[in-house]
Amino acid sequence: MQFAIRELSVSLPSTARTDLTNYVDETTTRTPADRWILAGIAIAVTTIIAGIASTGVNLRYFLQPTAAWIVIGGTLGVTLITTPRNSLIHAARRVLGLLRQPSTDRETLAEEIVACVRTARVQGLLAVEPRIEQASNAFLREMLALAIDVKTRGEFQATLETKLRLRERQGDADAKVLEVAGGFAPAIGVIGTVVGLIDVLRQFSNMNSVAFGIGAAFVSTMYGLALANLLLLPAAHRIRASVAETFEIEEMIVEGGLCLIDGTHPSLVRERLNCFLRKEPRK
Repeated sequence: MQFAIRELSVSLPSTARTDLTNYVDETTTRTPADRWILAGIAIAVTTIIAGIASTGVNLRYFLQPTAAWIVIGGTLGVTLITTPRNSLIHAARRVLGLLRQPSTDRETLAEEIVACVRTARVQGLLAVEPRIEQASNAFLREMLALAIDVKTRGEFQATLETKLRLRERQGDADAKVLEVAGGFAPAIGVIGTVVGLIDVLRQFSNMNSVAFGIGAAFVSTMYGLALANLLLLPAAHRIRASVAETFEIEEMIVEGGLCLIDGTHPSLVRERLNCFLRKEPRK
């Protein structure tokens, strides 16, 4: 995946290429890779290879450089046409973020928010300032800093809700980039198949070459379907799921921030934050 992102950066201007490359390097050393994504990739690739091998067809038959060039290059070209440069860079960063996305313990975060509310209720809102740098969540740090700076509750709530809304919209836009690419990939594969069939018709007098050529031509369609359904579309769905998870966590932080501004009792704050925790249903 990182190699593909680096190859993508070659087609970008120097400034954008440098930013994307630096982000790749920072991401690879920040957090461990998501084992679920790696397991999913491994299972998908292994089962497909095993299924092909069970038919008795040689796997080398599916290694068609021409088909790969047409599908990958065509999909990349169409993506560059349909997607602005900045949106493409953000989508690439989002994909890398999926591979190394830190998990958030909601219960621990809730207790951290309650502790901040307790401190503000007893010692005043300014007493929360030393906790800003110690906060475990980046959005929590933003919320605490904003709570100290703003003058009214309305300004505080409007600012945080705007951030939530824009972040959700940006995540949806990043997922849309991959969905568009996933929609074009099978069509590009069909183009590769047509090119292969045209080449087959040039050798129509040799039936052995025709049989082999027809099979090879349809490899392009398989490449397009595999690129769309095993990589691009699953990544888009994973981005949407990640955005939804992050939205719930940040919404919990906003709820805690409003309690912080209102001076709500810590016990009531905990009860309100417990609504955001996923617990086993009672029997």
